[in-house]
Amino acid sequence: MEERRNHNDRKPQDEFVEKLVKLTRTSVTKKGGRKMSFSALTVVGDQKGRIGYGFGKANDVTEAIRKSIDKAKSNLVTLPMKNGTLPHEVIGTYNSSSVLLKPACPGTGVKAGGPVRAVMDAAGITDVISKSQGSRTSVNVIRATFDAVSKMMNAGNVAENRGKSLNDLWG
Repeated sequence: MEERRNHNDRKPQDEFVEKLVKLTRTSVTKKGGRKMSFSALTVVGDQKGRIGYGFGKANDVTEAIRKSIDKAKSNLVTLPMKNGTLPHEVIGTYNSSSVLLKPACPGTGVKAGGPVRAVMDAAGITDVISKSQGSRTSVNVIRATFDAVSKMMNAGNVAENRGKSLNDLWG
């Protein structure tokens, strides 16, 4: 007997969560009138630790968002997670923006503003405390957040570098 499937039973092809952080409209005055252009900043993540960001520009809103999502999916990095939070405190910088990310106790929630919150939600982090200092430009804050993510150490890698097993390291 052949099993029939409903259209709703299909697994989505795209397992990523897409978050639009900022959409900007710019215009230039030409002799025929104003020409509008759009730029989009998006963050994508699988809510299991893989995240990426992208920036796209186009003359149409949907095209700018599509471009930024495609760039974000091609620039994925892995964020180490430990029980829904970060393994340790870290500071990331980009130009004059700096972002402090601190692990938090279960039940704290995501205490982060704007762009950092979008990154943490897309990564699947449930408990974190953050502070943004310096420039508050969305692009710079996201790049500083990704700098902090790149500085994070995974417990398995630390144990391997020290020549010990994970059980010896954690006790």
